[in-house]
Amino acid sequence: MTVLVLGSANADLVVPVPRRPAAGETVLGGDTTVLPGGKGANTAVAAARLGADVSFAGAVGDDRHGELLRRSLVSSGVRTEHLRTSERPTGVAYITVTPDGENSIVVAPGANADVTEADIDALTWDGVAVLACSLEVPVPAVAHAVAAAAARGARPLLNLSPVVEVPAETLALLDPLVVNEHEAASLAPSFEALLDLGPRSAVITLGARGAAVVTRDGVVEVAAPPVSAVDTTGAGDAFAGALAAGLATGSSLVDAAAFAARVAALSVTSVGAQPSYPTRAEVDRLKTG
Repeated sequence: MTVLVLGSANADLVVPVPRRPAAGETVLGGDTTVLPGGKGANTAVAAARLGADVSFAGAVGDDRHGELLRRSLVSSGVRTEHLRTSERPTGVAYITVTPDGENSIVVAPGANADVTEADIDALTWDGVAVLACSLEVPVPAVAHAVAAAAARGARPLLNLSPVVEVPAETLALLDPLVVNEHEAASLAPSFEALLDLGPRSAVITLGARGAAVVTRDGVVEVAAPPVSAVDTTGAGDAFAGALAAGLATGSSLVDAAAFAARVAALSVTSVGAQPSYPTRAEVDRLKTG
């Protein structure tokens, strides 16, 4: 079964810094590295590297960054028949990474802002088991895609990052809503209360601690293996891609989240987003090692 990913495709301009600059301050960093990224493209690559059948829908510009992203997607096994070329430049994320592996990111959406409901209407849904969305593309397109997926029997997953207002009817179709613990705190007073927003289930990523799965039956936490973090860029997207891949194969939500926690843990042990994502064999070695 196929995972269809709708989301952003960005060129990540990554610069290591000794610390984050304060307001009005200039900090000297290291050399800039240009890497393929964007929440949507990251999610698609993460799922494909794990062996899932993945198709990506989004938009890039007719420029070198767009070429970089297309190459990364195709080389990872992602189908790009729904990746449109926009007249706007490819989106760019400006990322600073501190020595502890933490990052700060500013995103210039570019072509991602051109994704429309018409793009959703052009999608092929045959065989799609899971729709995975994130919100660096316009909300109307995401809402339209979630409704289309639910109407066709596909399972809609939304990584609500960044947190923006989403129509109630869209939230009601999600299974699951995916957020990190900071996003969860901004949305509800407790993990359980996330379901009061309307989704059928929710998954909260907890960084090095793993993740929490919320259903009407309660909250189940799954642990992540201990690793030495080098760069956390794209770890949440790796989790979302692995979660979608697991659900597409019929895994339970708890089992898929446990698998995704291992994938996300492995992803932070290398620099960058897409280049850091593990294969299924690498994840299996971590599980049994």
